[in-house]
Amino acid sequence: MFSIGDFARHGRVSVRMLRHYDALGLLRPARVDPATGYRSYTAGQLARLNRIVALKDLGFTLDQVATLLADDLPVERVRGMLALRRAELEAALAEGAARLTQVEARLRTIEEEGRAPDVVVKELPAMRVVELTGVAAGFAPEAIGPVVRPLCAELGRRLPLADVTPAGRLTCYYEQRLEDEVVVHAAIPASVGPGDLNGLAVVDLAPVRAATLVHRGAIDGVLPSWQAVVRWIDGHGFASAGPQRELYLDCPEDPAGWVTELQEPIG
Repeated sequence: MFSIGDFARHGRVSVRMLRHYDALGLLRPARVDPATGYRSYTAGQLARLNRIVALKDLGFTLDQVATLLADDLPVERVRGMLALRRAELEAALAEGAARLTQVEARLRTIEEEGRAPDVVVKELPAMRVVELTGVAAGFAPEAIGPVVRPLCAELGRRLPLADVTPAGRLTCYYEQRLEDEVVVHAAIPASVGPGDLNGLAVVDLAPVRAATLVHRGAIDGVLPSWQAVVRWIDGHGFASAGPQRELYLDCPEDPAGWVTELQEPIG
């Protein structure tokens, strides 16, 4: 038998926590001295204590820990609770990664505010593309992202089924039609004739003069780069003259390594 102090030391928890587990019925002492009230524990109880600590470390509440340790709990219920916790942790990781991207983008903005953006004016030729479109609730990355990603994936899936061979790199461009409605175009150059190509539309983009800037990094952090282009256009006496375009030059598996050319038609 171990005193409560020794048991706490072997289990790497505090005496106060062991008393709390006792009060909740999670881990009762093996013996309580009726005269002194001193609690004693057995070595075999360390296994239950370890399970309690492990489940707490996974983020379960003590009420949930009690449920998971119940002798009559079906295996399916345990599996379901663990799967739910896994989904919660994955969502938290995704949210943390998105916030990290925003922090990095903000840091780049601060570092670049004192430097002139490397904007280059280019003549973009006329281009025939095949495309799919969707609608986003605004230009914010959190509105555009959930629309453009599946749209691009679907475009890639349909191309071979339509027997279309791309003649250039993926381009996305955006048109604001209503106050809270942005039409998202996922397009790729192709030498095709008019007609239905597995649901792909054939569109001829007119030649334009554009202010361009290369954005390096995840596309979710593109807003500061777009704003740099807009400031350059305003500062040089130009005006926007058409839908913004994003030409994806390099898209490795890690979004931090992406290279995208931002193209703002000017007049």
